[in-house]
Amino acid sequence: MTKNEKEPRIVEKRWDPRIEKELLKTWEAEKLYEFNLDSGKKVFSIDTPPPYPSGSWHIGAVAQYVMIDMIARYERMRGYEVLFPFGLDRNGLPVETAVEKKHKISMHNYDREKFLKLCREYLDTVGNDILRIAKRGGLSARFDHIYMTDSEKYRTLTQTTFIELWHKGLIYEDIKPSNYCPKCRTTIADAELEYEELDTFLNYLKFKIKDLNDEIIVATTRPELLCACKAILVHPDDERYKKYQGKVAEVPLYSTEVKIIPHTYAKPEFGTGCVMICSYGDQGDVMMFRELGLEPVIAINIEGRMTVSAGKYEGLKVEDARKKIIEDLKEANLLVKQEKTIHRTPVCARSKNPVEFIAMKEFYIKQLDFLDDVRKRADEIQFHPKAHKQILLNWLGAITIDWPISRRRYFATEIPLWYCKKCAKILVPEPGKYYQPWKEKPPFEKCPECGSNEFQGEGRVFDTWMDSSISNLFISGYKTDEKLFSRAYPVSLRPQGRDIVRTWLYYTILRNQLATGKRAWDHAWITGMGLDEHGKKMSKSKGNVIDPEPVLEKQGADSFRLWAASEANVGEDFRVSMDRIIGASKFLTKLWNVARFVSTFEVPEELKEDISIESAYEKAKHPTDKWIIREFNHLLNETISGYEDFNFFVPANRSREFVWSLFAPHYLEMVKARAYEGEESAIFTVHYIMKNLMKLMAPIVPFITDKIYREMYGKSVHREKYPIGSSKIEWAKEITKKIVEFNSDVWRLKTELVEAKRAPEKNKEKILQLENMISEVKIEKELLEYADDLTKMHRFGTHVKK
Repeated sequence: MTKNEKEPRIVEKRWDPRIEKELLKTWEAEKLYEFNLDSGKKVFSIDTPPPYPSGSWHIGAVAQYVMIDMIARYERMRGYEVLFPFGLDRNGLPVETAVEKKHKISMHNYDREKFLKLCREYLDTVGNDILRIAKRGGLSARFDHIYMTDSEKYRTLTQTTFIELWHKGLIYEDIKPSNYCPKCRTTIADAELEYEELDTFLNYLKFKIKDLNDEIIVATTRPELLCACKAILVHPDDERYKKYQGKVAEVPLYSTEVKIIPHTYAKPEFGTGCVMICSYGDQGDVMMFRELGLEPVIAINIEGRMTVSAGKYEGLKVEDARKKIIEDLKEANLLVKQEKTIHRTPVCARSKNPVEFIAMKEFYIKQLDFLDDVRKRADEIQFHPKAHKQILLNWLGAITIDWPISRRRYFATEIPLWYCKKCAKILVPEPGKYYQPWKEKPPFEKCPECGSNEFQGEGRVFDTWMDSSISNLFISGYKTDEKLFSRAYPVSLRPQGRDIVRTWLYYTILRNQLATGKRAWDHAWITGMGLDEHGKKMSKSKGNVIDPEPVLEKQGADSFRLWAASEANVGEDFRVSMDRIIGASKFLTKLWNVARFVSTFEVPEELKEDISIESAYEKAKHPTDKWIIREFNHLLNETISGYEDFNFFVPANRSREFVWSLFAPHYLEMVKARAYEGEESAIFTVHYIMKNLMKLMAPIVPFITDKIYREMYGKSVHREKYPIGSSKIEWAKEITKKIVEFNSDVWRLKTELVEAKRAPEKNKEKILQLENMISEVKIEKELLEYADDLTKMHRFGTHVKK
């Protein structure tokens, strides 16, 4: 053993994921991530998406949350006081559906108070699972201040913002055709619609022309809405129907009379060119009824059944009514033919059930008047990636009606209104309290309009996005903590999935515009979707779902985090692969081995404190040491660029490549002899690189870096500043290429020699040839200043190539 060879300061021979659990306890005891508003630091606030506890947490979602944590950790190392809240989104339909399924009950036929209790009990169970996984994944969030969107405090703020909008004249009630999900039994907004290509039939029906011994053929996919037909449209230039324009047609089976109206909405190339306009088959019907001033007929009720207007089909479900009407049309010789077709059908995003368009009385927030303001606020927000801003802009261009915010559900924030039973005046309470009008006495003694003291509480609740869209206001202290709000708003960052840009992101920008007149955040970080290893969406029915908890336990959070960061650039979909997660754990083993080697050398006194990379470059006297610092400086600049764009693909993969392909195999092998001899420049440089490499990787793999840093440098890496690169130190790109090529050539020859010696009798000549080649390796002039390290590394005499 040479004079500087000692036992490694890092005792454990291998990185063990069980160490992570010990560190979690240490971090908690040290209050390492406590938020301190009085620290004097500038606040970096994160509008963390509160996960919805409706079942097991999707492994793709866990990957996205650990990346949010990487942002929080990096910003702390940049010197910010990071507000990293964690909450649970406990409102809305999914929990209601889960409870109905679990207890085999129907919400609307069950005691409301008891049903709400069952919802809370269910959420408490699955919510604890999410919190356990989040902590195990290494999230440095405020777990001592977890918020719930169904808490009295949160719902109070939702109601307060509604009351403010009411007094500003931005809320109104109206009867309009609404998207209605018969399965969920509630109105839904356009933003909650999805479209599926569903198989259906295009039915060609005979409409008799009144006063003419003639008929026209109308093609429709919704024959069950014949009772609600109010007009037939034909294109003004369609020669086939010019003689029928302005005439009256009889609706088959019902004999009601409707006008044949020329209109460009009719497409001559589709079906027969004649369009049945009824209330309401689709959004086109809704639009035409408004334009033509037609009187709607309510054909389908809120239970998804035909109304009295449907005649003998009253009470039938829509699908059953459609089948029965087709049978009757055939029998009456009114059905010409049927063609199979694919129909782009609007479905509820949650239940996946086709929606109906039903005229209903609902509350609306004015949004059409503010779309330009939303666009302006969007221009003030930096999107990551920039391209995903277009998703929002496309949605803004598609909005045609105001936002319906009332829902006929139970487990959500109640609309805080009462009605005078005598004069029907709407009474609005004072803001700042949580109201449940369906069961509470009103905070009024008498009606200011008529003096009556009898009131009826509103039974409807808010659209869940009314709660979700104030998350950034809630976490930054709007209306509750003026000091925090002044420091944390606009919120620094909104991280979220690409799939809810038109809901959560859009509604939040709108609500913040209406409440504060300011942008909601400085940055919007939009992630892709987590898919299986074949690029398919994960689902239990496909059997391709991976439970995140066993992965975290077996492979460790750092392996999972490194995989998540390495898998895709920000905004792109990523594939969940166990093989790749296991591959990440192999790198951690390599990193641990490198750290153990470096820990055999004493930490130089000057590295007990932080020094700049420029000072380190001056301190390193040997060309090999200066070379690796030049490479590390380039790595720093690259990783900072990635971190600043919240794109962890860059720092994860570049640092991995640096350690695995350059620092460990080339530099450490070249410098090993000098380090063992106690040479100052070598020992200084290996420690400088190791110490700062841990800082560089700490946001991504916080466990292993903290363990190494504590063992080697005596404190937590998570209290350190992120190292800064220098523009004055030139990248050693060409020299690096030559060093790598030289070493690789020598290793290749030595590997061939080892292989040949496995059959010495057979390979005598080849062995001799390879030994001569190795002994005669010449070092090019460009590498001359590294010759002593290269010579010791490869154990051959120095030969300089002329």
